[in-house]
Amino acid sequence: MAGRRIASSALFRSLAAPLFRKGIDGSASGVFRRFSIAAAIEEPISPPVQVKYSQLLINGKFVDSASGKTFPTLDPRSGEVIAQVAEGDAEDVNRAVTAARKAFDEGPWPRMTAYERSRILNRFADLIEKHNDEIAALETWDNGKPFEQAAQIEIPMLARLMRYYAGWADKIHGLVVPADGPHHVQVLHEPIGVAGQIIPWNFPLLMYAWKVGPALACGNTIVLKTAEQTPLSALYVSKLFLEAGLPEGVLNVISGFGPTAGAALASHMDVDKLAFTGSTTTGKIVLELAARSNLKPVTLELGGKSPMIIMDDADIDQAVELAHFALFFNQGQCCCAGSRTFVHERVYDEFIEKAKARAIKRVVGDPFIKGVEQGPQIDEEQFSKILHYIKSGVEDGATLVTGGTRAGTKGYYIQPTIFTDVQDGMKIAQEEIFGPVQSILKFKDLNEVIQRSNKTRYGLAAGVFTNNLHTANTLMRALRVGSVWINCFDVFDAAIPFGGYKMSGQGREKGIDSLKNYLQIKAVVTPLNNPAWL
Repeated sequence: MAGRRIASSALFRSLAAPLFRKGIDGSASGVFRRFSIAAAIEEPISPPVQVKYSQLLINGKFVDSASGKTFPTLDPRSGEVIAQVAEGDAEDVNRAVTAARKAFDEGPWPRMTAYERSRILNRFADLIEKHNDEIAALETWDNGKPFEQAAQIEIPMLARLMRYYAGWADKIHGLVVPADGPHHVQVLHEPIGVAGQIIPWNFPLLMYAWKVGPALACGNTIVLKTAEQTPLSALYVSKLFLEAGLPEGVLNVISGFGPTAGAALASHMDVDKLAFTGSTTTGKIVLELAARSNLKPVTLELGGKSPMIIMDDADIDQAVELAHFALFFNQGQCCCAGSRTFVHERVYDEFIEKAKARAIKRVVGDPFIKGVEQGPQIDEEQFSKILHYIKSGVEDGATLVTGGTRAGTKGYYIQPTIFTDVQDGMKIAQEEIFGPVQSILKFKDLNEVIQRSNKTRYGLAAGVFTNNLHTANTLMRALRVGSVWINCFDVFDAAIPFGGYKMSGQGREKGIDSLKNYLQIKAVVTPLNNPAWL
Protein backbone atom coordinates (compact mmCIF):
# COMPACT_ATOMS: atom_id res chain seq x y z
CA MET A 1 0.00 0.00 0.00
CA ALA A 2 1.68 3.18 -1.10
CA GLY A 3 2.07 5.47 -4.02
CA ARG A 4 4.81 6.03 -6.55
CA ARG A 5 7.52 3.95 -4.85
CA ILE A 6 4.59 2.77 -2.66
CA ALA A 7 6.29 5.14 -0.33
CA SER A 8 6.78 3.21 2.86
CA SER A 9 6.31 6.34 4.90
CA ALA A 10 4.05 8.22 2.49
CA LEU A 11 0.87 6.99 4.10
CA PHE A 12 2.01 8.08 7.53
CA ARG A 13 3.50 11.38 6.35
CA SER A 14 0.44 12.31 4.31
CA LEU A 15 -2.28 11.35 6.73
CA ALA A 16 -0.90 11.30 10.26
CA ALA A 17 -0.48 15.07 10.42
CA PRO A 18 -3.57 17.28 10.63
CA LEU A 19 -4.87 18.43 7.27
CA PHE A 20 -5.17 22.22 7.19
CA ARG A 21 -5.57 23.05 3.52
CA LYS A 22 -7.81 25.31 1.50
CA GLY A 23 -11.36 24.08 1.07
CA ILE A 24 -12.89 23.67 -2.36
CA ASP A 25 -14.51 27.07 -1.92
CA GLY A 26 -11.14 28.61 -1.05
CA SER A 27 -11.90 28.96 2.64
CA ALA A 28 -9.34 27.74 5.15
CA SER A 29 -10.16 24.39 6.70
CA GLY A 30 -9.40 25.97 10.07
CA VAL A 31 -13.01 27.15 10.10
CA PHE A 32 -14.10 23.56 10.73
CA ARG A 33 -15.51 23.53 14.23
CA ARG A 34 -15.74 20.77 16.80
CA PHE A 35 -15.78 17.53 14.81
CA SER A 36 -17.47 18.79 11.62
CA ILE A 37 -19.01 21.38 9.35
CA ALA A 38 -22.75 20.89 9.64
CA ALA A 39 -23.38 22.13 6.10
CA ALA A 40 -20.89 19.64 4.69
CA ILE A 41 -22.75 16.81 6.36
CA GLU A 42 -26.31 17.97 5.72
CA GLU A 43 -25.85 18.92 2.05
CA PRO A 44 -23.63 16.35 0.29
CA ILE A 45 -21.60 17.59 -2.66
CA SER A 46 -22.42 16.09 -6.06
CA PRO A 47 -19.60 13.64 -6.89
CA PRO A 48 -17.55 14.48 -10.01
CA VAL A 49 -18.10 11.01 -11.49
CA GLN A 50 -20.82 8.86 -13.02
CA VAL A 51 -21.52 5.16 -12.53
CA LYS A 52 -20.60 3.41 -15.77
CA TYR A 53 -20.60 -0.26 -14.77
CA SER A 54 -23.11 -1.97 -12.50
CA GLN A 55 -23.48 -5.42 -14.09
CA LEU A 56 -21.51 -8.60 -13.45
CA LEU A 57 -18.29 -9.10 -15.39
CA ILE A 58 -18.25 -12.65 -16.75
CA ASN A 59 -16.03 -13.90 -19.56
CA GLY A 60 -15.02 -10.42 -20.62
CA LYS A 61 -18.55 -9.01 -20.85
CA PHE A 62 -20.81 -7.04 -18.54
CA VAL A 63 -24.03 -9.02 -18.08
CA ASP A 64 -27.13 -9.03 -15.90
CA SER A 65 -27.47 -11.59 -13.15
CA ALA A 66 -29.18 -14.82 -14.15
CA SER A 67 -32.10 -14.00 -11.85
CA GLY A 68 -32.36 -10.42 -13.11
CA LYS A 69 -32.17 -9.20 -9.51
CA THR A 70 -30.40 -6.03 -8.48
CA PHE A 71 -29.62 -4.39 -5.16
CA PRO A 72 -28.94 -0.76 -4.24
CA THR A 73 -25.50 0.52 -3.33
CA LEU A 74 -25.82 3.51 -1.03
CA ASP A 75 -24.05 6.82 -0.49
CA PRO A 76 -22.93 6.72 3.18
CA ARG A 77 -23.07 10.52 3.34
CA SER A 78 -26.85 10.41 3.04
CA GLY A 79 -28.09 6.82 2.84
CA GLU A 80 -29.44 7.56 -0.63
CA VAL A 81 -29.15 5.15 -3.54
CA ILE A 82 -26.19 5.64 -5.88
CA ALA A 83 -27.06 2.87 -8.33
CA GLN A 84 -28.78 -0.48 -8.70
CA VAL A 85 -26.18 -3.23 -9.07
CA ALA A 86 -26.61 -6.73 -10.45
CA GLU A 87 -27.11 -9.24 -7.62
CA GLY A 88 -25.10 -12.35 -8.36
CA ASP A 89 -25.94 -15.67 -6.75
CA ALA A 90 -24.88 -19.33 -7.05
CA GLU A 91 -25.85 -19.59 -10.72
CA ASP A 92 -23.79 -16.52 -11.60
CA VAL A 93 -20.82 -17.78 -9.61
CA ASN A 94 -21.03 -21.03 -11.54
CA ARG A 95 -21.08 -19.12 -14.84
CA ALA A 96 -18.02 -17.14 -13.75
CA VAL A 97 -16.12 -20.21 -12.55
CA THR A 98 -16.89 -21.97 -15.84
CA ALA A 99 -15.46 -19.00 -17.74
CA ALA A 100 -12.38 -18.87 -15.51
CA ARG A 101 -11.82 -22.62 -15.85
CA LYS A 102 -12.01 -22.46 -19.64
CA ALA A 103 -9.65 -19.47 -19.69
CA PHE A 104 -7.17 -21.41 -17.57
CA ASP A 105 -7.45 -24.79 -19.30
CA GLU A 106 -7.74 -23.55 -22.88
CA GLY A 107 -6.97 -19.83 -22.97
CA PRO A 108 -3.75 -17.92 -23.61
CA TRP A 109 -3.14 -16.43 -20.16
CA PRO A 110 -1.16 -19.25 -18.48
CA ARG A 111 0.46 -20.08 -21.83
CA MET A 112 1.75 -16.68 -22.84
CA THR A 113 5.22 -15.67 -21.74
CA ALA A 114 5.58 -14.30 -18.25
CA TYR A 115 7.02 -11.16 -19.80
CA GLU A 116 3.83 -10.57 -21.79
CA ARG A 117 1.76 -11.03 -18.63
CA SER A 118 3.94 -8.43 -16.94
CA ARG A 119 3.37 -6.01 -19.82
CA ILE A 120 -0.41 -6.33 -19.42
CA LEU A 121 -0.15 -5.67 -15.68
CA ASN A 122 1.96 -2.59 -16.37
CA ARG A 123 -0.48 -1.34 -19.01
CA PHE A 124 -3.24 -1.72 -16.43
CA ALA A 125 -1.20 0.36 -13.97
CA ASP A 126 -0.82 3.04 -16.67
CA LEU A 127 -4.59 3.18 -17.10
CA ILE A 128 -5.10 3.42 -13.32
CA GLU A 129 -2.82 6.43 -13.23
CA LYS A 130 -4.60 7.98 -16.21
CA HIS A 131 -8.02 7.65 -14.54
CA ASN A 132 -6.78 8.25 -10.96
CA ASP A 133 -9.22 10.99 -9.93
CA GLU A 134 -12.27 9.38 -11.49
CA ILE A 135 -11.54 6.09 -9.73
CA ALA A 136 -10.90 7.93 -6.45
CA ALA A 137 -14.19 9.81 -6.70
CA LEU A 138 -16.06 6.55 -7.27
CA GLU A 139 -14.34 5.00 -4.26
CA THR A 140 -15.19 7.98 -2.06
CA TRP A 141 -18.80 8.09 -3.22
CA ASP A 142 -19.43 4.40 -2.56
CA ASN A 143 -17.29 4.08 0.58
CA GLY A 144 -17.23 7.48 2.32
CA LYS A 145 -13.46 7.76 2.74
CA PRO A 146 -11.89 11.21 2.17
CA PHE A 147 -11.27 11.94 -1.51
CA GLU A 148 -7.77 13.21 -0.74
CA GLN A 149 -6.96 9.88 0.88
CA ALA A 150 -8.29 7.94 -2.10
CA ALA A 151 -6.77 10.15 -4.81
CA GLN A 152 -3.37 10.88 -3.26
CA ILE A 153 -2.67 7.61 -1.47
CA GLU A 154 -4.86 4.62 -2.25
CA ILE A 155 -5.25 4.77 -6.03
CA PRO A 156 -1.52 5.44 -6.55
CA MET A 157 -0.96 2.46 -4.24
CA LEU A 158 -3.13 0.33 -6.51
CA ALA A 159 -0.96 1.22 -9.50
CA ARG A 160 2.25 0.65 -7.55
CA LEU A 161 1.13 -2.77 -6.35
CA MET A 162 0.32 -3.82 -9.89
CA ARG A 163 3.76 -2.70 -11.07
CA TYR A 164 5.32 -4.65 -8.21
CA TYR A 165 3.58 -7.85 -9.30
CA ALA A 166 4.29 -7.12 -12.94
CA GLY A 167 7.94 -7.17 -11.93
CA TRP A 168 7.54 -10.58 -10.33
CA ALA A 169 5.77 -12.24 -13.27
CA ASP A 170 8.92 -13.24 -15.16
CA LYS A 171 10.99 -13.97 -12.06
CA ILE A 172 8.95 -16.92 -10.77
CA HIS A 173 11.03 -20.01 -11.43
CA GLY A 174 11.73 -23.45 -10.11
CA LEU A 175 14.88 -25.29 -9.09
CA VAL A 176 17.10 -28.15 -10.16
CA VAL A 177 18.13 -30.05 -7.03
CA PRO A 178 20.70 -32.81 -6.50
CA ALA A 179 19.52 -36.32 -5.63
CA ASP A 180 21.27 -39.21 -3.89
CA GLY A 181 21.56 -41.18 -7.10
CA PRO A 182 21.50 -40.93 -10.91
CA HIS A 183 18.39 -38.79 -11.24
CA HIS A 184 17.68 -35.34 -12.67
CA VAL A 185 15.28 -33.55 -10.29
CA GLN A 186 13.30 -30.43 -11.21
CA VAL A 187 11.06 -28.49 -8.84
CA LEU A 188 8.42 -26.60 -10.83
CA HIS A 189 6.29 -23.70 -9.57
CA GLU A 190 3.00 -23.84 -11.44
CA PRO A 191 -0.12 -21.64 -11.35
CA ILE A 192 -2.69 -23.14 -9.04
CA GLY A 193 -5.66 -22.69 -11.41
CA VAL A 194 -8.93 -20.88 -10.70
CA ALA A 195 -8.66 -18.55 -7.69
CA GLY A 196 -11.75 -17.42 -5.81
CA GLN A 197 -11.31 -14.10 -4.02
CA ILE A 198 -13.61 -12.24 -1.63
CA ILE A 199 -12.71 -8.64 -0.77
CA PRO A 200 -14.03 -6.30 1.97
CA TRP A 201 -15.58 -2.83 1.88
CA ASN A 202 -13.08 -0.80 3.92
CA PHE A 203 -10.30 -0.71 1.28
CA PRO A 204 -12.00 -2.10 -1.83
CA LEU A 205 -9.30 -1.38 -4.40
CA LEU A 206 -6.27 -2.01 -2.22
CA MET A 207 -7.65 -5.43 -1.29
CA TYR A 208 -8.40 -5.95 -4.97
CA ALA A 209 -4.72 -5.30 -5.72
CA TRP A 210 -3.46 -7.49 -2.87
CA LYS A 211 -5.36 -10.45 -4.32
CA VAL A 212 -5.63 -9.91 -8.06
CA GLY A 213 -2.00 -8.83 -8.51
CA PRO A 214 -0.20 -11.97 -7.30
CA ALA A 215 -2.82 -14.33 -8.74
CA LEU A 216 -2.41 -12.90 -12.24
CA ALA A 217 1.37 -12.62 -12.02
CA CYS A 218 1.48 -16.37 -11.34
CA GLY A 219 -0.70 -17.14 -14.38
CA ASN A 220 -4.00 -17.96 -12.65
CA THR A 221 -7.56 -17.00 -13.54
CA ILE A 222 -9.92 -15.36 -11.06
CA VAL A 223 -13.49 -15.10 -9.84
CA LEU A 224 -13.67 -12.12 -7.49
CA LYS A 225 -16.64 -11.25 -5.28
CA THR A 226 -16.91 -7.63 -4.18
CA ALA A 227 -18.40 -6.48 -0.90
CA GLU A 228 -22.08 -5.69 -1.32
CA GLN A 229 -21.49 -2.26 0.26
CA THR A 230 -18.84 -1.20 -2.28
CA PRO A 231 -19.20 -2.94 -5.67
CA LEU A 232 -18.59 -0.02 -8.01
CA SER A 233 -14.84 0.63 -8.09
CA ALA A 234 -13.82 -2.98 -8.74
CA LEU A 235 -16.16 -3.16 -11.73
CA TYR A 236 -14.71 0.07 -13.11
CA VAL A 237 -11.05 -0.91 -12.84
CA SER A 238 -11.73 -4.43 -14.14
CA LYS A 239 -12.94 -2.82 -17.37
CA LEU A 240 -9.54 -1.10 -17.54
CA PHE A 241 -7.91 -4.52 -17.23
CA LEU A 242 -9.73 -5.60 -20.38
CA GLU A 243 -8.51 -2.44 -22.11
CA ALA A 244 -4.99 -3.34 -21.05
CA GLY A 245 -5.26 -6.63 -22.95
CA LEU A 246 -6.31 -9.13 -20.30
CA PRO A 247 -7.92 -12.07 -22.15
CA GLU A 248 -11.62 -12.84 -21.69
CA GLY A 249 -12.49 -15.02 -18.73
CA VAL A 250 -9.23 -14.41 -16.86
CA LEU A 251 -10.83 -11.94 -14.41
CA ASN A 252 -14.52 -12.28 -13.54
CA VAL A 253 -16.25 -10.00 -11.02
CA ILE A 254 -19.42 -10.90 -9.13
CA SER A 255 -21.32 -8.40 -6.99
CA GLY A 256 -23.64 -9.94 -4.45
CA PHE A 257 -24.12 -11.02 -0.85
CA GLY A 258 -22.04 -13.27 1.36
CA PRO A 259 -24.62 -15.96 2.19
CA THR A 260 -25.41 -16.45 -1.51
CA ALA A 261 -22.59 -15.44 -3.87
CA GLY A 262 -19.82 -15.65 -1.27
CA ALA A 263 -20.90 -19.05 0.02
CA ALA A 264 -21.25 -20.38 -3.53
CA LEU A 265 -17.71 -19.29 -4.37
CA ALA A 266 -16.21 -20.68 -1.16
CA SER A 267 -17.87 -24.07 -1.64
CA HIS A 268 -17.48 -24.39 -5.42
CA MET A 269 -15.88 -27.69 -6.40
CA ASP A 270 -14.04 -26.23 -9.38
CA VAL A 271 -12.30 -23.40 -7.51
CA ASP A 272 -8.70 -24.36 -6.74
CA LYS A 273 -7.77 -21.65 -4.25
CA LEU A 274 -9.65 -19.19 -2.03
CA ALA A 275 -8.58 -15.87 -0.50
CA PHE A 276 -10.78 -13.90 1.90
CA THR A 277 -10.45 -10.64 3.80
CA GLY A 278 -13.09 -9.79 6.38
CA SER A 279 -14.23 -10.56 9.91
CA THR A 280 -12.98 -13.52 11.91
CA THR A 281 -16.53 -14.82 12.28
CA THR A 282 -17.08 -14.90 8.52
CA GLY A 283 -13.57 -16.22 7.97
CA LYS A 284 -14.43 -19.32 9.98
CA ILE A 285 -17.46 -19.93 7.76
CA VAL A 286 -15.39 -19.47 4.60
CA LEU A 287 -12.75 -21.90 5.86
CA GLU A 288 -15.38 -24.50 6.73
CA LEU A 289 -17.08 -24.21 3.32
CA ALA A 290 -13.73 -24.61 1.58
CA ALA A 291 -12.91 -27.68 3.64
CA ARG A 292 -16.32 -29.29 3.19
CA SER A 293 -16.17 -28.91 -0.59
CA ASN A 294 -12.88 -29.78 -2.30
CA LEU A 295 -10.46 -28.95 0.54
CA LYS A 296 -9.18 -25.94 -1.39
CA PRO A 297 -6.36 -24.00 0.32
CA VAL A 298 -7.49 -20.73 1.92
CA THR A 299 -5.70 -17.48 2.71
CA LEU A 300 -7.43 -15.46 5.44
CA GLU A 301 -6.80 -11.86 6.51
CA LEU A 302 -9.17 -11.29 9.40
CA GLY A 303 -9.88 -9.07 12.39
CA GLY A 304 -7.61 -7.43 14.90
CA LYS A 305 -7.46 -5.63 18.23
CA SER A 306 -4.03 -4.14 17.87
CA PRO A 307 -2.15 -2.62 20.82
CA MET A 308 -0.53 0.79 20.43
CA ILE A 309 2.06 1.04 23.21
CA ILE A 310 3.26 4.46 24.41
CA MET A 311 6.32 4.22 26.66
CA ASP A 312 7.22 6.81 29.26
CA ASP A 313 10.25 8.05 27.29
CA ALA A 314 8.13 9.01 24.28
CA ASP A 315 7.71 12.50 22.91
CA ILE A 316 4.09 12.91 23.98
CA ASP A 317 3.04 15.30 21.23
CA GLN A 318 4.33 12.93 18.57
CA ALA A 319 2.88 9.92 20.38
CA VAL A 320 -0.56 11.53 20.56
CA GLU A 321 -0.55 12.25 16.84
CA LEU A 322 0.65 8.77 15.96
CA ALA A 323 -1.89 7.05 18.22
CA HIS A 324 -4.63 9.29 16.81
CA PHE A 325 -3.71 8.32 13.27
CA ALA A 326 -3.39 4.64 14.20
CA LEU A 327 -7.00 4.55 15.41
CA PHE A 328 -8.98 7.16 13.48
CA PHE A 329 -7.54 6.66 9.98
CA ASN A 330 -10.22 5.55 7.49
CA GLN A 331 -12.98 6.33 10.01
CA GLY A 332 -11.47 3.68 12.29
CA GLN A 333 -12.47 1.04 9.76
CA CYS A 334 -9.11 -0.76 9.65
CA CYS A 335 -8.46 -4.36 10.62
CA CYS A 336 -5.07 -3.34 12.03
CA ALA A 337 -6.23 -0.15 13.78
CA GLY A 338 -4.38 0.62 17.01
CA SER A 339 -7.58 0.17 18.95
CA ARG A 340 -6.03 -0.50 22.37
CA THR A 341 -3.86 2.50 23.27
CA PHE A 342 -1.64 1.42 26.18
CA VAL A 343 -0.04 4.44 27.88
CA HIS A 344 2.59 4.30 30.62
CA GLU A 345 1.27 5.59 33.94
CA ARG A 346 3.94 8.31 34.17
CA VAL A 347 2.64 10.06 31.04
CA TYR A 348 -0.98 8.87 31.15
CA ASP A 349 -2.64 12.10 32.30
CA GLU A 350 -0.70 14.30 29.88
CA PHE A 351 -1.44 11.93 27.03
CA ILE A 352 -5.19 11.94 27.74
CA GLU A 353 -5.39 15.72 27.83
CA LYS A 354 -3.61 16.07 24.49
CA ALA A 355 -5.41 13.12 22.86
CA LYS A 356 -8.75 14.71 23.74
CA ALA A 357 -7.69 18.04 22.24
CA ARG A 358 -6.57 16.30 19.04
CA ALA A 359 -9.83 14.37 18.70
CA ILE A 360 -11.89 17.52 19.17
CA LYS A 361 -9.84 19.20 16.44
CA ARG A 362 -10.42 16.30 14.00
CA VAL A 363 -12.25 17.47 10.88
CA VAL A 364 -15.41 15.47 10.15
CA GLY A 365 -17.51 16.21 7.10
CA ASP A 366 -18.29 15.51 3.47
CA PRO A 367 -15.30 13.48 2.23
CA PHE A 368 -15.23 15.40 -1.06
CA ILE A 369 -14.21 18.63 0.75
CA LYS A 370 -10.49 19.31 1.02
CA GLY A 371 -9.19 19.16 4.56
CA VAL A 372 -11.78 16.68 5.80
CA GLU A 373 -10.06 13.95 7.78
CA GLN A 374 -13.08 11.78 8.56
CA GLY A 375 -16.08 10.91 6.44
CA PRO A 376 -19.10 8.76 7.30
CA GLN A 377 -19.06 5.13 8.38
CA ILE A 378 -19.84 2.66 5.62
CA ASP A 379 -23.54 1.99 6.31
CA GLU A 380 -26.32 2.03 8.87
CA GLU A 381 -25.42 -1.42 10.23
CA GLN A 382 -21.84 -0.41 11.02
CA PHE A 383 -23.00 2.99 12.29
CA SER A 384 -25.38 1.35 14.77
CA LYS A 385 -22.80 -1.25 15.81
CA ILE A 386 -20.30 1.48 16.72
CA LEU A 387 -22.86 3.42 18.75
CA HIS A 388 -23.73 0.18 20.54
CA TYR A 389 -20.08 -0.28 21.53
CA ILE A 390 -19.92 3.32 22.76
CA LYS A 391 -22.96 2.67 24.95
CA SER A 392 -21.32 -0.52 26.20
CA GLY A 393 -18.17 1.40 27.17
CA VAL A 394 -20.19 3.84 29.25
CA GLU A 395 -22.19 1.04 30.90
CA ASP A 396 -19.00 -0.92 31.72
CA GLY A 397 -17.54 2.06 33.58
CA ALA A 398 -15.05 3.54 31.14
CA THR A 399 -14.82 7.34 31.14
CA LEU A 400 -16.11 9.01 27.98
CA VAL A 401 -13.93 12.10 27.59
CA THR A 402 -15.10 13.30 24.18
CA GLY A 403 -17.46 12.36 21.36
CA GLY A 404 -19.85 9.49 21.92
CA THR A 405 -22.64 10.20 19.47
CA ARG A 406 -23.43 10.90 15.83
CA ALA A 407 -22.26 14.00 14.01
CA GLY A 408 -25.04 15.84 12.19
CA THR A 409 -28.46 14.38 11.46
CA LYS A 410 -27.94 12.91 8.00
CA GLY A 411 -25.72 10.08 6.88
CA TYR A 412 -23.55 7.81 8.99
CA TYR A 413 -21.15 10.26 10.64
CA ILE A 414 -19.89 9.60 14.18
CA GLN A 415 -17.95 11.99 16.40
CA PRO A 416 -14.34 11.01 17.16
CA THR A 417 -14.69 9.28 20.51
CA ILE A 418 -12.21 8.63 23.32
CA PHE A 419 -12.59 6.43 26.40
CA THR A 420 -10.16 6.46 29.32
CA ASP A 421 -9.99 4.24 32.42
CA VAL A 422 -10.56 1.27 30.09
CA GLN A 423 -10.05 -2.16 31.64
CA ASP A 424 -8.99 -5.31 29.78
CA GLY A 425 -12.27 -7.12 30.47
CA MET A 426 -14.50 -4.47 28.87
CA LYS A 427 -16.10 -5.20 25.48
CA ILE A 428 -14.51 -2.10 23.97
CA ALA A 429 -11.08 -3.52 24.91
CA GLN A 430 -11.77 -7.04 23.67
CA GLU A 431 -13.91 -6.80 20.54
CA GLU A 432 -13.25 -5.20 17.17
CA ILE A 433 -15.28 -1.98 17.04
CA PHE A 434 -14.21 -0.94 13.53
CA GLY A 435 -15.00 2.69 14.12
CA PRO A 436 -13.64 6.03 15.45
CA VAL A 437 -13.46 4.95 19.11
CA GLN A 438 -10.12 5.15 20.93
CA SER A 439 -9.75 3.12 24.13
CA ILE A 440 -6.90 4.27 26.38
CA LEU A 441 -5.49 1.87 28.99
CA LYS A 442 -2.86 2.53 31.69
CA PHE A 443 0.13 0.25 32.36
CA LYS A 444 3.07 0.26 34.82
CA ASP A 445 5.96 -1.66 33.26
CA LEU A 446 7.18 -3.53 30.20
CA ASN A 447 6.35 -7.06 31.34
CA GLU A 448 2.82 -6.01 32.21
CA VAL A 449 2.10 -4.40 28.85
CA ILE A 450 3.53 -7.38 26.96
CA GLN A 451 1.29 -9.78 28.86
CA ARG A 452 -1.82 -7.62 28.43
CA SER A 453 -1.14 -6.86 24.77
CA ASN A 454 -0.89 -10.56 23.95
CA LYS A 455 -3.97 -11.51 25.98
CA THR A 456 -6.34 -11.44 23.02
CA ARG A 457 -7.57 -13.88 20.41
CA TYR A 458 -6.20 -11.57 17.72
CA GLY A 459 -2.64 -11.06 16.51
CA LEU A 460 -2.67 -8.85 13.45
CA ALA A 461 -0.48 -5.85 14.29
CA ALA A 462 0.98 -3.65 17.01
CA GLY A 463 2.52 -0.21 17.37
CA VAL A 464 5.35 0.81 19.70
CA PHE A 465 6.41 4.38 20.52
CA THR A 466 9.70 4.64 22.40
CA ASN A 467 13.14 6.24 22.17
CA ASN A 468 14.80 3.24 23.81
CA LEU A 469 16.29 0.75 21.34
CA HIS A 470 16.38 -2.05 23.91
CA THR A 471 12.70 -1.53 24.73
CA ALA A 472 11.85 -1.60 21.03
CA ASN A 473 13.84 -4.80 20.50
CA THR A 474 12.16 -6.48 23.46
CA LEU A 475 8.67 -5.58 22.30
CA MET A 476 9.18 -6.46 18.63
CA ARG A 477 10.03 -10.03 19.63
CA ALA A 478 7.56 -10.44 22.47
CA LEU A 479 4.41 -9.23 20.72
CA ARG A 480 2.62 -12.11 19.00
CA VAL A 481 1.46 -10.26 15.90
CA GLY A 482 2.19 -10.29 12.18
CA SER A 483 3.35 -6.65 11.94
CA VAL A 484 5.08 -4.40 14.49
CA TRP A 485 5.45 -0.70 13.66
CA ILE A 486 8.03 1.10 15.77
CA ASN A 487 7.61 4.89 15.99
CA CYS A 488 5.31 4.73 12.97
CA PHE A 489 2.03 3.04 12.05
CA ASP A 490 0.24 1.75 8.95
CA VAL A 491 3.43 1.71 6.90
CA PHE A 492 2.56 -0.54 3.97
CA ASP A 493 4.92 -1.30 1.13
CA ALA A 494 4.28 -3.70 -1.74
CA ALA A 495 7.23 -5.81 -0.59
CA ILE A 496 6.21 -6.03 3.10
CA PRO A 497 4.20 -9.16 3.93
CA PHE A 498 0.97 -8.62 5.86
CA GLY A 499 -1.07 -11.10 7.87
CA GLY A 500 -1.79 -12.22 11.39
CA TYR A 501 -1.16 -14.65 14.20
CA LYS A 502 -3.89 -16.56 16.01
CA MET A 503 -7.45 -15.68 14.91
CA SER A 504 -6.32 -12.77 12.75
CA GLY A 505 -5.86 -15.14 9.84
CA GLN A 506 -3.54 -17.50 8.04
CA GLY A 507 -1.06 -16.88 5.25
CA ARG A 508 0.44 -13.58 4.12
CA GLU A 509 -0.45 -11.03 1.47
CA LYS A 510 1.93 -8.67 -0.33
CA GLY A 511 5.61 -9.31 -0.87
CA ILE A 512 7.20 -12.50 -2.14
CA ASP A 513 5.17 -14.57 0.31
CA SER A 514 1.91 -13.67 -1.45
CA LEU A 515 3.07 -15.45 -4.60
CA LYS A 516 3.23 -18.74 -2.72
CA ASN A 517 -0.55 -18.53 -2.23
CA TYR A 518 -1.11 -18.92 -5.95
CA LEU A 519 1.50 -21.54 -6.91
CA GLN A 520 1.62 -25.31 -6.80
CA ILE A 521 4.93 -27.10 -6.32
CA LYS A 522 5.65 -30.11 -8.52
CA ALA A 523 8.68 -32.39 -8.35
CA VAL A 524 9.77 -34.03 -11.61
CA VAL A 525 12.31 -36.87 -11.48
CA THR A 526 14.05 -38.33 -14.54
CA PRO A 527 16.65 -41.14 -14.50
CA LEU A 528 20.14 -40.39 -15.81
CA ASN A 529 22.21 -42.95 -17.72
CA ASN A 530 25.96 -42.68 -17.19
CA PRO A 531 25.87 -39.07 -15.93
CA ALA A 532 29.13 -37.11 -16.16
CA TRP A 533 28.34 -35.62 -12.76
CA LEU A 534 25.63 -35.66 -10.10
